[in-house]
Amino acid sequence: MNNIFILPGLGNSGEQHWQTRWEALYPSWQRILQNDWDTPACADWVRRIDETLATIPDGTAVLIAHSSSCAAVAHLAQTTKHRIKSALLVAPSDPLGAAYPAGPTGFAPVPLARLPFPSMVVASENDEYISLEQAQRYAEAWGSRFVNIGAKGHINSASGLGDWEEGLSLLSALL
Repeated sequence: MNNIFILPGLGNSGEQHWQTRWEALYPSWQRILQNDWDTPACADWVRRIDETLATIPDGTAVLIAHSSSCAAVAHLAQTTKHRIKSALLVAPSDPLGAAYPAGPTGFAPVPLARLPFPSMVVASENDEYISLEQAQRYAEAWGSRFVNIGAKGHINSASGLGDWEEGLSLLSALL
């Protein structure tokens, strides 16, 4: 599978994060690197993703977003001229939520328009950065398939998912 892009959330994804482990398993998958992982402007993230999409055949990109990158994908969908094949949106965070860190700008409000490509929102029942109900609202607004994977925290390194085989299965179902 080509043109698969890893979009980490705030802080980037560390060595034990499933996104990093997937990159090790699939060396052709590419992480889109951002200049600022801790206090970014959403517009900068969107611009970097859009610039990357311009380098590949239109309609072939598969986006694998985590946390704040899910909001970046929703913003991207409003402005990009590039067609996206599909997006796996894992543990979207709520930039208006009490637990969202100070510093990042422009992620809120998260666009609630239907995404013009197939997508899946994967959420956890005990994510500190978003309620399950808010994740469901995003999925409904975006026209995404919604998957509740139970109590897995923020679906990150702390969740202890290893290579997260369930996530790979969900990606396969999306594709």
